[in-house]
Amino acid sequence: MKTKRSILAFVVLIVAMLACQSLPLSNEQPVSVLPPVVAVAPIDSNAENPAAQEEGLVALYENVSPGTVAIITDQGQGSGFVYDAQGHIITNFHVIEGAQTIEVRFTSGFMAYGTIIGTDTDSDLAIIKVDAPAEELHPLPLGDSDSLKVGQTVVAIGNPFGLDGTMTVGIISALGRTLDAIRETPEGRPFTAGDIIQTDAAINPGNSGGPLFNTSGEVIGINRAIRTNSTTDTGQPVNSGIGFAISVNIIKRVAPVLIETGKYDYPFLGISSMDSLSLVVVNELGLSPYTGAYVTEVVSGGPADQAGIKAGSTSTGITGLLGGGDLIVAIDGRDVRTFDELLAYLITNKGPGDTVTLTVLRGTEKVDVTITLDKRP
Repeated sequence: MKTKRSILAFVVLIVAMLACQSLPLSNEQPVSVLPPVVAVAPIDSNAENPAAQEEGLVALYENVSPGTVAIITDQGQGSGFVYDAQGHIITNFHVIEGAQTIEVRFTSGFMAYGTIIGTDTDSDLAIIKVDAPAEELHPLPLGDSDSLKVGQTVVAIGNPFGLDGTMTVGIISALGRTLDAIRETPEGRPFTAGDIIQTDAAINPGNSGGPLFNTSGEVIGINRAIRTNSTTDTGQPVNSGIGFAISVNIIKRVAPVLIETGKYDYPFLGISSMDSLSLVVVNELGLSPYTGAYVTEVVSGGPADQAGIKAGSTSTGITGLLGGGDLIVAIDGRDVRTFDELLAYLITNKGPGDTVTLTVLRGTEKVDVTITLDKRP
């Protein structure tokens, strides 16, 4: 994926990486330097006075936008935000992938070259570092994605189509989604990126790597991709109201390690599962009324295999579906309804070498299985 028109197949639609092909830069004059970023009072989404809500959004933008940046490379454009006072900038890996030069443009008009410090192709994250004066560095506060609720108002700020400093507003549409990772298994299949936020805030090519905020002005995610079947006349994907962001709790776990070591190792369980179980599948497998993560494949020699987790192996009345596999219904005492939930817990709470206890339904019996996690190969 060497061009920032990158588009990933996603079912019959398109999940498009949101970096933008290079566009002419604006000739606008630099604006004055703003004071350091501080958290703003939450916007009252229930306020009867629309003017009060408007004022809240204006205040939020004025406070957080100095911490957002546009990223321009010889490959295309994207977005990012200031992580700390040492000049570390967070963006998506696909924004800087293959770039020979990286230019970081601040809202004040200040520009600096960026150097890649660390990359994470599993979650599509990258850390770059700039040499900038202290007055240009406005680190943004990080929120807690575990506290998010569907329906909450969110704000995206970024560089769509080269239009830096663009703000859009929407809601959290869903939580705990998964996307294909950029990195692939040794067999050529993509790993899974979990704990993804779905939003209807308008994000487009060039928004990649930009922050998604709550109404308190805290970063709750990094915009990564959209799902769409619409494109411009130049082939770039167009927002259709389904966007995806990497959760901030992944960022909080990964970013410090990337800064220190340049890479991050994700936990590896060594199983494959169906995304969700339909009632037809549940009945065919004899699992009703249970739901969870049904194990369709176990990696030979992997942690799950060594612990005795079983994949489906017997024929069923549904083509391609094998019965007799374990159904994971809980992890460390937390209920598991889908494979997405299992992945989100592992990615945000565990690392290689940690142990987890899976509660599995095996036939009619519930069994607890303790597994020591490895790192993704």
